[in-house]
Amino acid sequence: MTTQKNTDLPLQGERYISREFFAREWENVWAKTWLIMGRADEIPEAGDFFVEDIGPESILIVRQADTGIRAFYNVCQHRGNRLAVVPDGSMDTFTCSYHGWKWGLDGACLEAQDAEDFTPNPCGHAQLEELRCDVFAGFVWINMDPECASLKTFLGPIWDEWAAYPMEQMTRVQAISVRMPCNWKTVQDNFHETYHVATAHPLGLNSVEDDYRLTAITLYEGGHALGVTQGSIPARRKFGDNPSLGEQIRMELQTWDLNPDDFQGREYETRIALQARKRQLGPERGFSHYNKMSDAQLTDTFHYTVFPNFATSINSDGMLYLRALPHPTDPELCVFDCWFYAAGAENAYTRLLTENGDASRLAGPAPREWRNYGEGTLGVILDGDAVVMADQQRALHSRGYKGSRLAHQERRVQQYHDMIDRYMEGYRPR
Repeated sequence: MTTQKNTDLPLQGERYISREFFAREWENVWAKTWLIMGRADEIPEAGDFFVEDIGPESILIVRQADTGIRAFYNVCQHRGNRLAVVPDGSMDTFTCSYHGWKWGLDGACLEAQDAEDFTPNPCGHAQLEELRCDVFAGFVWINMDPECASLKTFLGPIWDEWAAYPMEQMTRVQAISVRMPCNWKTVQDNFHETYHVATAHPLGLNSVEDDYRLTAITLYEGGHALGVTQGSIPARRKFGDNPSLGEQIRMELQTWDLNPDDFQGREYETRIALQARKRQLGPERGFSHYNKMSDAQLTDTFHYTVFPNFATSINSDGMLYLRALPHPTDPELCVFDCWFYAAGAENAYTRLLTENGDASRLAGPAPREWRNYGEGTLGVILDGDAVVMADQQRALHSRGYKGSRLAHQERRVQQYHDMIDRYMEGYRPR
């Protein structure tokens, strides 16, 4: 891991609007890094599949007869037609809708109309183009670079650090995908710092301590980072010497059989009290994973950014899945995936970061819901993020903007862009 200082090079608006820069990013960043996809448990049986569109590419992810998972470019090798045209499902084979070529789950060509008219016969010779694929933390990951390092090497310390969380057992209770009027990095920049919390998310200060001096930041090799913010506590920035308990913390105390009124005059002790109570009662309530966690992990938000396009805020009872995907051709459009996975317990974190504010839909994974920017809500916190992203993208065109001025607490943003530049200059983890 690394703790280097941020550089003094300003981040210019061109990085977010230039088509030339956008094209270089695609070839040198997107096509060379491990990218998180959907959940492996959503395709449990042989022939189950889902499709992920990433920029100009469409990726077909298929459960195999031997229980493994493989990923292919979603394109017929005959004339380049899209192969799977639905987002998910289950099939014994995949048949091209253009000329009827049939492909097996393993990507092999099984049937072709007038196969004898080809030299050589495509059956037994033609194969769907495969990508590197791995499964980690319950999610499928792919890499378009056939010479890439392993996913474990790419993730570095994150591979072991996520072992404390029951990610494989979490259920998706929200899956909102928003078509955003901004560059994909505008989304990712926002989740590389907490400097904006007091202004954009004042309600969050009722239950999160945003003081940068109390936020632990770690920069990892490879462009990944971690920021740890104290949770289940009122923010001193907002309350100073006169703290009060907001609804979120009061409900969380009651969930764990603590009386909020007992904390009158000692409101800043709620975090420690909740850690002790969750440690005491968690296992008997079915949360055996608490035994693997530190006290901080029981209350605090561990916010990871995984290069190049994924961020997740993880706490003891859930994870917020934040992913940006580039538009196929336009650098000023992207998809923002705002999904939430719950481990079963409702808390202040869940209520703030989901549309409905609860984790009650645990019978099965919530279906993906597509929206345009401005339609519906992402939850009281993330609505503020979306507004800022759209407004910032418009302002980045201004000739009056001369480049970023970053505080040291925003060093994750600078490290992130430094790594983009390094990839575009040929860096690859090995």
